[in-house]
Amino acid sequence: MDLGAKILTTRWMVRLPIPIFRAGFGFVFGGRLLLLEHRGRKSGESRFVVIEAADREAPDRVVVASGFGPHAQWYRNLAAEPRCGVSIGWRRRVPARAELLGRDESRALIVRYAERRPAAWAVLRRSIQDATGEADPEIPMVRLHLRR
Repeated sequence: MDLGAKILTTRWMVRLPIPIFRAGFGFVFGGRLLLLEHRGRKSGESRFVVIEAADREAPDRVVVASGFGPHAQWYRNLAAEPRCGVSIGWRRRVPARAELLGRDESRALIVRYAERRPAAWAVLRRSIQDATGEADPEIPMVRLHLRR
């Protein structure tokens, strides 16, 4: 397993940035990462996940990818309840609505990401493949509409 896959599959490592965001220091990630607050679909409890901003389409629209596919817990929670909160850059706990994108639009956005960040995509793709065990994993995209 490569280092990226090891990090992606080690719970404490992926959760490490959460307290940094919650303490108000999310700006240190320069807008590249965001903290997504969502509701557990069964528990109704607040849940948190840090995800890369794959695209900043506009100041109030950010696209993120579910590298573990449609079975990722945060993705399933957003499918059940699209209202969420986003902390990114200097903005904290901005109310948002999640729009789960279709397969074609998701693929087009992945292609655009790969064109803009080829080195990052090469590493990320290999890590996702290694972590999921899939040669061509489905990577659904989510557009987050932040309130102004």
